[in-house]
Amino acid sequence: MGTRHHAEGRPGDCPAGRSTGKSVAPANRHTDPMRTQQKIPALIHQTWKDTDVPPEWEAWADSWRRHHPGWGYRLWTDADNRAFLQEHYPWFLPVYDGYPEAIMRADAIRYFLLDHFGGLYVDLDFECLSPVGDILDGRELVLGREPEAHTGLLLARQRGFGRIVGNAFIASRPGHPFWAHVHRHLVGCHKSPSALDATGPFFLTRAVDSAPDPTSITVLDPEILYPEVSPYAAELFGPQKADYERAYAVHHWSGSWVADTPAGPRASVGKRFPFWTSQEMHPLADGMLNLDAQRHRWASGAPAPTVSCLMVTKDRSSTARRAIRCFRAQTYPSLELVVVEDGTDDALEQHIREQGDPRIRHHRLPPEGRPLGELRNEAVDRATGPYVCQWDDDDLYDPERVETQMAAILALGTDACFLARERLWWPARRKLAISCARVWEGSMVCAKDRLPRYPALRRGEDTPVAEGVVRGCRVVSVDAPELYTYVCHGGNTFDESHFAEHFDVATEIWAEPGAYAERLQAMATRLPIEPKDIAHAETGPAAPPARARGPRTAVEPAPVPASERPRVLVLTPVKDAAAFLPRYLENLRALDYPREAISLGLLEGDSRDTTRELLQQALPGLESEYRRVTLAHRDFGLQLEGPRWETGVQRRRRSVLARARNHLLSRALADEEWVLWLDVDVTDRPADLIQRLLGARKDIVVPHCATTAGGPTYDLNTFVLHRRAGTLNWDQWLRDGILQPPRGFGRTYLDELRGQGLVRVDSVGGTALLVRADLHRDGLAFPCFPYQHLIETEGLAAMARDMGTACWALPDLEVLHPHQVPDPAGVRHAPVLTDLE
Repeated sequence: MGTRHHAEGRPGDCPAGRSTGKSVAPANRHTDPMRTQQKIPALIHQTWKDTDVPPEWEAWADSWRRHHPGWGYRLWTDADNRAFLQEHYPWFLPVYDGYPEAIMRADAIRYFLLDHFGGLYVDLDFECLSPVGDILDGRELVLGREPEAHTGLLLARQRGFGRIVGNAFIASRPGHPFWAHVHRHLVGCHKSPSALDATGPFFLTRAVDSAPDPTSITVLDPEILYPEVSPYAAELFGPQKADYERAYAVHHWSGSWVADTPAGPRASVGKRFPFWTSQEMHPLADGMLNLDAQRHRWASGAPAPTVSCLMVTKDRSSTARRAIRCFRAQTYPSLELVVVEDGTDDALEQHIREQGDPRIRHHRLPPEGRPLGELRNEAVDRATGPYVCQWDDDDLYDPERVETQMAAILALGTDACFLARERLWWPARRKLAISCARVWEGSMVCAKDRLPRYPALRRGEDTPVAEGVVRGCRVVSVDAPELYTYVCHGGNTFDESHFAEHFDVATEIWAEPGAYAERLQAMATRLPIEPKDIAHAETGPAAPPARARGPRTAVEPAPVPASERPRVLVLTPVKDAAAFLPRYLENLRALDYPREAISLGLLEGDSRDTTRELLQQALPGLESEYRRVTLAHRDFGLQLEGPRWETGVQRRRRSVLARARNHLLSRALADEEWVLWLDVDVTDRPADLIQRLLGARKDIVVPHCATTAGGPTYDLNTFVLHRRAGTLNWDQWLRDGILQPPRGFGRTYLDELRGQGLVRVDSVGGTALLVRADLHRDGLAFPCFPYQHLIETEGLAAMARDMGTACWALPDLEVLHPHQVPDPAGVRHAPVLTDLE
């Protein structure tokens, strides 16, 4: 969380009135007297979006000025921050401007202010108890460790943190070399979907742990700066006694990651939603809806018709307040909320009055026990907008719900919009799911003049209305389930068996404790979910998990701990790979998995360069380093004269590659528990690749093979079939008995699935592929002939499915394979024994 300063001087000026030279990119830093000084200067930095600091934080901000009367002080606004970067670190602006969340920019700017000016950065919710000069004297860079209890929170446990270095208090001399290290990592992590990992405490913890020169970094005990645990941790683990005896300051955890309060939902950019339209139940068209296109039309003056959201409620003040918070967060510009209440409790009416929002109109009716259908008609009659939107009092709505549905209606010229799927939440049983596809009545947005009257029913009254709209109108269905969360809270109109049926046919489900808690954490960044719900989610399921049908997803699991070190066989077939072997062997040695648990198997064949000789030279060294090494040779007689990606050569090329893999497997597999297939021309991979793949605890799992960090997918053999892939004409792409469709036809690749953690996939590639060895022993192989019109790694996935084993992928765990890789001499190569581009 950022803080503010007094707006004195230009944004680039030193807060204490001194001037400094310009900073440049970390690779080309200059030196000046300010940067070379070893002492932490007497400067305090805080940041906030503007100069209006929230009143509850003013006293804490004043505590730093009061205890440090001779120090310079500056409150940096958002405008100041960007101007500072523009002047001193313009190379970082594309990353800074591209952050999807304001908190990421607030996190990142402190790492540049301290590099340039030095001094002390503190968040606005940090209170100073006594002068901090004593803990800064004689030190170059000072940080604090968060309370031990925070390492027990789910997000920290999943990442395997033994400590968490807080980023709310940082003191540094200017130009400390640690900041160049941090700046490089900011660029490398800027695609991380979570602010914690992209810029926040998790990012900083990893940066400290990997610092090139840690000797000049001081990390103070929690009692010095973080004596209090967060309210969320206290709720989860019970009250924690705070020791203020050694404390110089205290962090109050307002808006922190450990408080689990939303930082404010962000608008999606560039997001596209599948849709299909119908006219009186006859299909018309389908495609992708781009929300940005309609936003541009509105910004250019296109009308945004008023939408009347209709809420019927009775003595359910707590859930209705939550639904009102969802309404007030909506991004659509022209809304009203019509609340019709026939209960006796006036708490909700009083709450609405206190909000002072003229868009919300409360209508109290006599408590006559009228059917729900009649009350809905009352709400429709009181609506003033040309469109109405059902707004049930016990469900949750994403801020972009109305905007997305109205964009679909206006862009496609329809009368109504429904969501094809919804998110399902059962808090008492700690389960989340994505529903099956159907017409979800509660998600309806419809032109008021096309809406039938509701029947006088006490429940199920909206089903015949939705059916009437679909039968008689032009309708669009949008597949964006995150926009509507259907909540089972025990007091619903329908009983629990109704929800159990929905969960039983859900297309995705999160019921394991870790997956459920992580998904709920993500929801809480956009929806008003109570911290107690998130805390309870971490304690495990309250009921046995439901059976799931269809693919399931979860967050990327924590790496397998060091105590679990199963034997792994790394297998690599090579051909004409002389240019790649040095980098391959270097990356192999960089893996931090214990070498005594790694066996190697390499198969060379058909090479026309010096690959075979280089492998023979490397063999003695490899045998001395690894548990067991197998070096095999077999020629298959494959020599391609044209490009390897030509469709006419794929069956032959991939058949040979499948045979090479199977031959290598038969020669090298002994007593190992896992087989990791690695292509020789993968240029970069994380040191903990094996641990993270094993941590998925799946029998078959792949990382994301991309062309660049955060860039497009390279290995297109890993994909998820589109939901409606079965309706497509695949026969048109059959060539030589195998499917060779163009990129994207019926398939979704991993670059579109980033941020979703562990996902089930329909096919896998072989650039990096982990397989439980017993599956190979049981007959799982790489088909060298068309198997369900698939071959090699894709055929293996189909065979695994027929054996009852699913394939999985980690879209955020990246290995890199540029389209072309230069060798040291500058020649670009495209080796043969790799999967299709």
